[in-house]
Amino acid sequence: MPIGNHKNLLIWQRSFKLTAQIYKLTAQYPRSELYGLVSQTRRCAVSIPANIAEGFTRKSRKEFIQFLFIALGSGAEMETHLLIAEELGYMKSDEICPILKELEEIMRMINSLIKKLKTSD
Repeated sequence: MPIGNHKNLLIWQRSFKLTAQIYKLTAQYPRSELYGLVSQTRRCAVSIPANIAEGFTRKSRKEFIQFLFIALGSGAEMETHLLIAEELGYMKSDEICPILKELEEIMRMINSLIKKLKTSD
């Protein structure tokens, strides 16, 4: 298992920053979406660094991997919510593209960490 603090993990740092961006971005959505897309998108965003942090503190590699898979699922869910928001005109393509690229990179990093944890002793 990794030694140290989850805050030292680059994937935690990047997903934490992305969560802050999502909060700012969704603040621009219509008020009618407060309990819909705003809430759902924010929950997904928060879930990514939260699951990385919780999994990191678990005692076994297997549990850490399980939490990383949950973070991946939250990432896929968040991507879907963002695409719906774009389709509804709540976001422009130039706003969503950098966020989706960062999310894709974070998910790639999580997948890479899962593979590394599965193959290490």
